[in-house]
Amino acid sequence: MNKFIGILIGLVFIIVPIYAWIVNFAGFGTAALYLLKGGIIWASILIGALSLVIGLNSLIE
Repeated sequence: MNKFIGILIGLVFIIVPIYAWIVNFAGFGTAALYLLKGGIIWASILIGALSLVIGLNSLIE
């Protein structure tokens, strides 16, 4: 029975935010989109910085 409760809680945590995004409840859809756009930019900057550091480290050794 514990596994079913975990599955139900997981489904709630997946479905409720998606529904709030679709109906744009209290502007959550717009905020989520801005966070996603900003997250993609920050992730690409961090991946580039990490690649740069790894490349410089391999030059030193």
